[in-house]
Amino acid sequence: MSGRAQLMWDEAVTGYDFGPEHPMDPVRLDLTRRLVRALGLDREMDVVAAKPAGESTLRLVHREDYVEAVKAASAEPGAADQSYGLGTMDDPAFAGMHEVSALIAGLSVGAAEAVWRGDALHAVNFSGGLHHAMPGGASGFCIYNDASLAIARLLELGAERVAYVDVDVHHGDGVQAAFWEDPRVLTISLHEHPRTLFPQTGWPEETGAGAGEGSAVNVALPAGTGDAGWLRAFHAVVPELIADFRPDVLVTQHGADTHFEDPLAHLAVSLDAQRAVQVACHELAHEYAGGKWVALGGGGYAVVEVVPRSWAHLVGVVAGVPVAPETVIPESWRQEVFARTRQLGPGRMTDGRWPVGWEAWDAGYDPADRLDQAVLATRRAVFPLRGLLA
Repeated sequence: MSGRAQLMWDEAVTGYDFGPEHPMDPVRLDLTRRLVRALGLDREMDVVAAKPAGESTLRLVHREDYVEAVKAASAEPGAADQSYGLGTMDDPAFAGMHEVSALIAGLSVGAAEAVWRGDALHAVNFSGGLHHAMPGGASGFCIYNDASLAIARLLELGAERVAYVDVDVHHGDGVQAAFWEDPRVLTISLHEHPRTLFPQTGWPEETGAGAGEGSAVNVALPAGTGDAGWLRAFHAVVPELIADFRPDVLVTQHGADTHFEDPLAHLAVSLDAQRAVQVACHELAHEYAGGKWVALGGGGYAVVEVVPRSWAHLVGVVAGVPVAPETVIPESWRQEVFARTRQLGPGRMTDGRWPVGWEAWDAGYDPADRLDQAVLATRRAVFPLRGLLA
C-alpha cells in the first residue's frame, strides 16, 4: 500500500460538454482542477490518468445496444436515437460523446482498481459521479454511469461488500437500479424529496428486491432542508448502516448541488456542511472499510461560487490534508476565474458557517418535524430488513 492518495484526472474530461446553454458547464471541472493546484493539494497525492472504459467494462452495467447507440450519436449527433435518452434537452448529443464519457468512466474504474489493489488507500475522481445513467439509457446529464461501473469492477475483482453513499441533491437512481437485487451492494442516497425534484424517485419504500431487499436506502429530504437537518439525517442513517454492513470498500458521490446557491434544486446546505460530510465519509471508510475509499463528484451547477470549492475540499480530505475553512483562496485562481468566466470568484474556502452544529438522532426526535419524519420513514422502511432497530 503506497499510502498516497490518487487524484484521477485527464484534461480531456472537459470535453464532456452539452453546449453553451446547458447547466452542466465543463468549466466547473477546469476551475476545480485549477483550485486544487493553486492550493497545493496535488503535491500531496499522485495525479493519475486512466484509459477510457472499454467495451467489456462498459457492459458490466450497460446494455450492448445502448453502448452502440451512444457510439452512433457520438459519430453523428444529429441522428441520435432519442429512445435511448440521447439527443434530448437533458442529454444533447455531441461529437466525441462516447469517447469522453468512457474516459470519465475509466477514471472512476481506475480509482476503484487502485484502491482495491492497494496502489492507493483513497482515490478521487471529481469528474465522475454521473449517477443517473441507466443500463439502457442516458438520463439527467449522465451518459455512462461511472459510479456503477466502479462498483461492478470492484465486485469483479473480488469485493464481497461495497457500500455506496450518495449525497447529491438528486436521487442516485441509476446506481440503485444497477444493484437493485444484489445484496453485495448497499446503496444509500440522501436527496431532495421526489415530490419536488428530478428524477421523482428515491422514496423510503424503495428498499431493493429479491436477494437485495433491504440493500437500497433512501432518505427523501424536505425542500428547504439546511445544514443542521442535512447533517442530522446523514448521521441518523448512514453510520449505523455502514457499521452493520462493514463494506470492503466505500464509494461515495459528492454532488455539490445541495448548496443553497445551486440553481436547479431546493436544499439550503452550505459548503461547510458539505465539507463536514466529506470528513464523515473519510472517517467511515477508515472505521469500517479498512480505509478503502473511492470518492466521486456529481451534480453542481453554481459552477464558479460553489463547485470548485466543494470539490477542492473533497480532494483535500482524500489527500489527508483537509483545507481549513477559513483559508484565503489564492488570488491567482480568482484571476483565472475572471479570465475564464468574467465572474468574480469567492475569497475564502467557507460560507462562514463552520463549525456546523446539528443534533444527534439518539438525543430524541420530534414526530411533528418534517425532517425527522423523513428520517423515521427511512429507518422504519429499511432498518428492520437489516435486523436493526428502527
